[in-house]
Amino acid sequence: MTALTEARPARAATGMTPRQKLVLTLLLGAQFMLAIDFSILNVAMPAVGAGLGFGLGSLQWIATAFALPAAGLTLLFGRVADLVGRRRMLLLGMALLAAGSLLGGLAANPALLLAGRVLQGLATAIATPAALSLITTSFAEGPLRARALGLSGALMSAGFTVGAVLGGVLTDLLSWRWAFLVNVPVALLVLAVTSAVITESRDGGRARLDVPGAVTVTGGLLALVLGITTWAWALPVAAVLLVLFVLAERRAAAPLVPLGVLTKRTVAWGNAGGFIAFATETSLVFLMTLYLQRVLGYSPLATGLALAVLGAGTVSGGIAAPRIMGRLGGRATLAAGLTLQAVATAALAGLGGTHASLPLLLVATAVGGFGNLVAIVAFMGTATSGLPDGEQGLATGLATMTQQVAITLGIPVMSAVATAGSVGVLTGVHTATLVNAAVALLGAGLALAFLKRR
Repeated sequence: MTALTEARPARAATGMTPRQKLVLTLLLGAQFMLAIDFSILNVAMPAVGAGLGFGLGSLQWIATAFALPAAGLTLLFGRVADLVGRRRMLLLGMALLAAGSLLGGLAANPALLLAGRVLQGLATAIATPAALSLITTSFAEGPLRARALGLSGALMSAGFTVGAVLGGVLTDLLSWRWAFLVNVPVALLVLAVTSAVITESRDGGRARLDVPGAVTVTGGLLALVLGITTWAWALPVAAVLLVLFVLAERRAAAPLVPLGVLTKRTVAWGNAGGFIAFATETSLVFLMTLYLQRVLGYSPLATGLALAVLGAGTVSGGIAAPRIMGRLGGRATLAAGLTLQAVATAALAGLGGTHASLPLLLVATAVGGFGNLVAIVAFMGTATSGLPDGEQGLATGLATMTQQVAITLGIPVMSAVATAGSVGVLTGVHTATLVNAAVALLGAGLALAFLKRR
């Protein structure tokens, strides 16, 4: 009887309480919407340009206006959430998302649309690390946190694909404006429910914000994104500012990013693996979009539906990943996921110029998406492990920054590889796909070499 009595709490500890389920559902919904918001305009971008008079050379600013604040400010707001309250920052992010989406959906000229995109990117920088740190502080490190992060990773990755599908559907059937306006009622619903369901969470200490660190790292990341996407001369500026950031952190009494955190293998190499996972898979979606539209002649709607199979693979990977991680540990799971992704991606080099290649694309992207999400869940679990609750906003801010910078970097790099040497579209896609697979395989090797066994 004593043994049975002692076993009950152990079993209960592996399950979520009803309140935890409600909180997790709300936070996952917010993250899913933010992920959709990132990709929903990718397929609709030509229609947006035609509707508002964007020139061909200025279309990239629709993506860059979002990426700049999303990547450059995430680390800062992840730390601010630790200090002033994670729920408060989530609410602020949702309010800005509703405002930015409404502004973009009603925009009558390019300037107003870009202002809406900036607000959406700012909302992502504020809300994403807040939601993720609320998850990690709501669930203790172990099986429950791994399960929550698995669902989070699955929905975030699926959101990128759903965004592409939804963008194609709304653009073809209604108008590109609905790619913005669809966010407004959902954001308002999240605002209303969050206030009633989630309690405030913050660092209990009296630490102040490290202003020199915040200024230098934010400026450095903004310059990095600008250098990657638009102006190469910004890259040296980014390097100088990031060096100044490191120097500032060494002298700060309460640093924005304690350098000791970055020396932890789980944080450093977990984020390295996550960077490769996000950069390769999101850029692969771009390559497959290029292939489907430019080689096979698919419409935006048909392209989005074809990529939905990849989304199904990612959801399956996110559901399976916590069990895999429980058996193998973060190191082996991250390496295995990236290896499976690399093999599936390499198979796409066999795509031809006819519709007969479609089954290969569907199977390979589904398998690769499964492997990618397994790797992403392992990245999230590894990069946030071994840290106290007071540093979870920092850890999730780092993880979210890794994600945003990887997405921002991956697409232009693979685009440059695909178009190098003025080769045909199909040949360029083949070359970039093989490079993509090699980078994913390199990530698996780095995880095995530098992360400790569990």
